Amino acid sequence: MMVTTQHNRGYTYVELLLAAVVAGVLVLGLTGVVGQALHTGDVVHERNELTRQANFAMQRMLQAVANSRHLLLPLNDNPNTNWPEDIREQTVPASPPVGSSTLATAVLAVTLPETVDLDSDGVADADNDGDGLIDEDLSSDNNLDGAPGLYLIDDNGDGVADNSSDPSPDSDNDEDGGATEETLNGLDDDGDGSIDEDLAADMSRDGESGLIGVDDDGDGNVDESNKNDDDEDGSIDEDGYDSLAFYLDGDVLQERTPTPWDEDNSGTVDGRDFIISPIAGHVTRFRVERIPASGSGTAQVDLTLELTGPVSGETVRLQTRVRLGGAL
Repeated sequence: MMVTTQHNRGYTYVELLLAAVVAGVLVLGLTGVVGQALHTGDVVHERNELTRQANFAMQRMLQAVANSRHLLLPLNDNPNTNWPEDIREQTVPASPPVGSSTLATAVLAVTLPETVDLDSDGVADADNDGDGLIDEDLSSDNNLDGAPGLYLIDDNGDGVADNSSDPSPDSDNDEDGGATEETLNGLDDDGDGSIDEDLAADMSRDGESGLIGVDDDGDGNVDESNKNDDDEDGSIDEDGYDSLAFYLDGDVLQERTPTPWDEDNSGTVDGRDFIISPIAGHVTRFRVERIPASGSGTAQVDLTLELTGPVSGETVRLQTRVRLGGAL
């Protein structure tokens, strides 16, 4: 009996070449699928992170305005200039300035809410003299920072920070070139559109401590102190504005919070003591508009914040409006 065996033959060169081509096509296809999946994952992650940052930053600003008594910036629109003070908008890349302004800058500033107590001493940081009252005895430099308006901030939107032509520039609290031209009376005394924004050390301008003819501190005496002692407590100019500010630095939205300690090691605690915290990155548009009060109401602030992803180019946009002191 004869047994026939069949030996396996190897692959030919042509077969190997075809297999390699097919494998290459499959690998390329899989690489594209995997790459697309990774890119999609990056885009989704970026969008989520932008949304998180935008929501966080917007909430920080909304809480600040809703819990504050004074909206410092933006100012009301000044009819004497050719750019809008009440609308402050800044973009990345920079948008061109309006009118005679040299740089478009956006800033939101309010007085520090009395809920803030950074040193946890049980006294509101905004209560500088610890008497239970807030912002009741300003100096002619309302912010106690030795600069026109807010230190390092372009208050009036002309494109320049800390500029004034007044001989006492630190007392020019709105950077309009004149110092302490307002009286605490709810009126626009200097005709610049804003109200009570540039107060003198004698806030009521009546030549007496506190309000003339009034026992301000309830001690049974009337007008018993220096005219610049606006709360009749025996001290002068001891409780100025503690300014909480939000502004763009490059494409980063910064929150500048005043501290009740000597942060700059100057030997005194004043308006130049603050900490700066980034609250959102990749910001491509920041817009703040002051909506004037109507009737007996209070001012509102319209806020727009846009963040754009460097990977996807997608933009997350938030826009809302909040009433000054609405949470008080």
